Amino acid sequence: MTDLAELEVTALGAAGDGIATLPDGATCFIPRALPGDRVRAEFGPRRRDGVHARLLDILRPSLDRVTPPCRHFDQGCGGCTVQHWAPSAQAGWKRERLHDALARAGYADAAIAQTVTTPPGRRRRADFGVRRGPDGVVLGFHIAGSAQLLDLAACTVLDPRLTALIAPLREMLRRLTALRREGSVVVNLLDTGPDLVIRTDGPLTSHDRAAFAAFAGQVGAPRIAWALKDGLAEVAAQARPATIMLSGAELSPAPGAFLQASPDGEAAIIAAVLAALPAKLAGRGRIADLHAGLGTLSIPLASRGRVTAFESDAAAVAALAAAAGRAGVPVTATRRDLDRQPLTVAELAAFAAVVLDPPHAGAAEQVLLLARSAVPAVIYVSCNPAALSRDARAFAQAGWALAAATPIDQFVHSAQLEAVVAFTRSGKPARR
Repeated sequence: MTDLAELEVTALGAAGDGIATLPDGATCFIPRALPGDRVRAEFGPRRRDGVHARLLDILRPSLDRVTPPCRHFDQGCGGCTVQHWAPSAQAGWKRERLHDALARAGYADAAIAQTVTTPPGRRRRADFGVRRGPDGVVLGFHIAGSAQLLDLAACTVLDPRLTALIAPLREMLRRLTALRREGSVVVNLLDTGPDLVIRTDGPLTSHDRAAFAAFAGQVGAPRIAWALKDGLAEVAAQARPATIMLSGAELSPAPGAFLQASPDGEAAIIAAVLAALPAKLAGRGRIADLHAGLGTLSIPLASRGRVTAFESDAAAVAALAAAAGRAGVPVTATRRDLDRQPLTVAELAAFAAVVLDPPHAGAAEQVLLLARSAVPAVIYVSCNPAALSRDARAFAQAGWALAAATPIDQFVHSAQLEAVVAFTRSGKPARR
């Protein structure tokens, strides 16, 4: 095989790479190539999954190829993968990915709803890399496939209030003595302002704490927490309470707490979960929310029944319990590591419905128990099609029906896909 070739790109892989088939039948992956492109590519090493190539020229562009809206895309920013693809094509691809994941699980005839796409400029959470070098401090996202950071000046997917934070944050970090070579910054945009967790590779000094306090006042940050590398974060500066409203309940999340990436994505997930609940809940109408986090789903689920929320993170459990108590919603927050101690078949018998929102790796052990249980309905909220496919297979093998499936593109322009999938023992469609 020569090092260069002209190739027809026919599909897009799960990571967002264009796919072409070589004359010997091998699969070739070409980053930044799109279905419908004819390209000239340079081959790299052959790997187990196929040949990875570098895009050299676009000889004939896809009809769905568009001009990327962000200047950093052509610089290799790894934050976005398919910004050069028409939005309608992105939505169709993500819908097809959910169809393929469910088909592999045994639900080849699943009816998939149209993709719910959240708009750009709405991301309220960012995880920046930081590096100090001879030319100053670099703050931004990694270049795709590289450990190198791209110094960010703008971002079309972030909320503009986070984008406006970049320049003053970089300047503050430049003066920080605790930042020797590298660090990171996680920002959650709360209702009371940007809430930051800053990690550095050196100890914090009194000078640094004063810099944090001044910066918080400058940008309207309610709180800045700090940690040494991977250590526990401590509050280093606080101007006022750090709070956010979730479905009408005011929560005080811990620094760096997990939030859905955008309020629009959060609303889409909640709407799909509530629509998938049975119209009438059996028994006493008890609902289990597994891997509940801060209660993003627990609180709206409480409008339909009594909710028991299970979560391993102590700070999230405490925040949810306090918020539910203040709001007067019927949610009981329980600390439990479901990876180590999943709910048993006997424990699951108490619930009329279970909502499962596992981490990226899925919930293999818990799903096996759910599939064996007498729970009438299970609603699975997925952030990983591969894990969803594996977990859904347990329901298919146990005879469960797939009642509803909604793809949600919360991470617009990326290869990430979220979905809400409803399984039922009755085989009757969920209430729409």
